[in-house]
Amino acid sequence: MFETLLTEGVVLAEALAPLQSSQAELLGRIRNDTLLSASLWVNVALAGLSVLLFVYMGRNVRSPRAKLIWGATLLIPLVSLSSYLGLLSGLTVGLIEMPLGHALEGEAVLSQWGRYLTWALSTPLILLALGLLADVDIGDLFVVIAADIAMCLTGLAAALTTSSYAFRWAFYLVSCSFFVVVLYALLAEWPADAERAGTGEVFGTLRTLTVVLWLGYPIIWAVGVEGFALVQSVGITSWGYSALDVLAKYVFAYILLRWVADNQDTIERVSAGTVDAGTPADD
Repeated sequence: MFETLLTEGVVLAEALAPLQSSQAELLGRIRNDTLLSASLWVNVALAGLSVLLFVYMGRNVRSPRAKLIWGATLLIPLVSLSSYLGLLSGLTVGLIEMPLGHALEGEAVLSQWGRYLTWALSTPLILLALGLLADVDIGDLFVVIAADIAMCLTGLAAALTTSSYAFRWAFYLVSCSFFVVVLYALLAEWPADAERAGTGEVFGTLRTLTVVLWLGYPIIWAVGVEGFALVQSVGITSWGYSALDVLAKYVFAYILLRWVADNQDTIERVSAGTVDAGTPADD
């Protein structure tokens, strides 16, 4: 029995050795790239500070619906903190060889594929918070969040496809089509719900911030090392994504939570189905 367990342990260690070695090499590569490393550490620091700040800001939140919005929003920097630690450790990065036709064809490029998993978790939380704020129909909210997750996962497929340059762009276009669904909801449908809920002004601010910043992600993909490689520096590309994350997540969350903390009565009326005292909400 003991010998069997020992043998299995040796086999497992041998199987994990290449992975551990690979992660160690990737960790060294990240550490040696000051621009890349700084783009990741900045987000670790800001995500950590955001968590502490948001916990403090939510200390007086009492409304059940406000607590739900606050909880969803608090998870955004927590997810980002975990994600950036994964990138820094080499756990969620890898070297991929660019296919024929790519500007860097045949070269092994550092892929930060963990970002896509982070976006698949954090962006639905942003939409959940916005949907709760605007009091949108639960079915509509589900569809938009599902489209958002599909957008992130097909974006991941575009980033990791090495067999064909054309297929990389095919996945990119599919991802963008899911993005159109999200944009349509934010720009055409949810604003009316927010007006009926009495949260139209703050929703408009957050919607504009979200739409403008989220449009930056596919643009960076297209011009960065993963797309046309007009910018061939992994560090510069990483800074582009990191800067967008700071604004689209932490600044967004701060604006939302500050408003929620100061307007719990409005949120409670939404929860009770009224937009004014004694006035039924038009859901």
